Amino acid sequence: MTVGIIGLGLMGGSLGLALQDTKLVTKVLGFDHNLTNCEDALKLNLINEIVSFEEIKNCDILFLAIPVEAIIKTLSSLENIKENTTIIDLGSTKNEIIKSVPKNIRTNFVAAHPMAGTEKFGPHAAFKTLYQDRIVVLCDTKNSGDFHKDRTTQIFSHIGMKIVFMDPVEHDTHASFISHLPHAISYALANSVIGQEDPKSILLLAAGGFTDMSRLAKSSPAMWTDIFKQNKKNLLSSIELFEKELDKCKDMIKNNDFENLEQWMGNATTLHKIL
Repeated sequence: MTVGIIGLGLMGGSLGLALQDTKLVTKVLGFDHNLTNCEDALKLNLINEIVSFEEIKNCDILFLAIPVEAIIKTLSSLENIKENTTIIDLGSTKNEIIKSVPKNIRTNFVAAHPMAGTEKFGPHAAFKTLYQDRIVVLCDTKNSGDFHKDRTTQIFSHIGMKIVFMDPVEHDTHASFISHLPHAISYALANSVIGQEDPKSILLLAAGGFTDMSRLAKSSPAMWTDIFKQNKKNLLSSIELFEKELDKCKDMIKNNDFENLEQWMGNATTLHKIL
């Protein structure tokens, strides 16, 4: 099979490296509007060849490894795709993307969210094992053609992913808590420190806790703005619930209620028995 990857950053570049190691794929072609990304992807051997948008549409499988708003825009340009071309998006939101798929290519399309990534972005952030032993969520597969669904599960399995099927609305609700809310908190924490009179002095004392919490704030603002926009309702609900818990903490500290504060913290530690 010939695979085309639109978007040659962390996700697309890592996918290109992983696919080149499988016997299923004969060639990996790439396309990116950013010419520097194209040049870097070739130098780093993330893909075999750079082609035009029209050429990449002729691939057997087409991965959309681009921001979620760009996925919606690109899908509208794929209405003349061949019947046997499989389109797979890698977006972090699912419901809005699925609703945007043109009807005549809905059976070609498989909505996927690989639960993998780092705070880094761009071709130089790509690495071969990004997807290894990670979960990929496939949504609304009842409306994907059997041929395309089977091909998708096969290719994700070959790069070492574990496959989970989920309703898109359910996916976006869960993603708002486990992925989107942590990014919002990290950006807020980073801005809280930057907003101080002497942030450099504060950061001199920064240890593991701050580094871990603020790491996600290194992520691409453009990409995450699109995600927050598409999953606005769920994200706002998760932020409100987080604010309630933070208010509980604040009130217990303010009222010297340290016994209940300790119980509140203890309850939080039980989460790691599940993880």
